[in-house]
Amino acid sequence: QVQLVESGGGLVQPGGSLRLSCAASGRIFSINTMGWYRQAPGKQRELVASMASGGSTNYADSVKGRFTISRDNAKWMVYLQMNSLKPEDTAVYYCNAEGLLGRTMALSRPFGSWGPGTQVTVSS
Repeated sequence: QVQLVESGGGLVQPGGSLRLSCAASGRIFSINTMGWYRQAPGKQRELVASMASGGSTNYADSVKGRFTISRDNAKWMVYLQMNSLKPEDTAVYYCNAEGLLGRTMALSRPFGSWGPGTQVTVSS
């Protein structure tokens, strides 16, 4: 299995910044897409940003221009730089990864994993 662990959440004032990190570990052969989702109380989980292995990105309209996703493929890590934070960004942020698990391509199988989540609270 692949384990994902997020870090970097916390309490920040409106207009402030936070940087989330997510590390993937396990018998990973390759990771195609890594991304960040969030879930606010009483709402469905939604995509915040994702990045394919080739570098293409996808952002929710609500975070475009404020959030930036990046990856370190050599370390199986993904980051989310969040600037100009708003109270409506308050949520639990989850890391997601999809790829191939296994020692070799011939022995690999697809995986999809989620981290346990990290709380981000934007409040004065």
